[in-house]
Amino acid sequence: MGYICEKIVMAKTIIFDTLAYSKKFIAAGFSDKQAEVQVQALAEILEENLVTKRDLKELEQRLTIRLGIMLVAAIGIFATIIKLI
Repeated sequence: MGYICEKIVMAKTIIFDTLAYSKKFIAAGFSDKQAEVQVQALAEILEENLVTKRDLKELEQRLTIRLGIMLVAAIGIFATIIKLI
């Protein structure tokens, strides 16, 4: 216990001061072991579920590209239908 959790996952860094967090639990009457378990649980949740602004920007770019491709395909299909009519 008493370490700073720094994880690099898919080009993002999560900084979580586990020592300060665990001290709050201990001050509230939790045992060292209980505080440690709480810290580890939250660190795992943050690691698995945190989304950064960079992640959202990358997703936005991918979705924009997909939408553009779908529009080009739709226009091509529409143009082909018009030629056949």
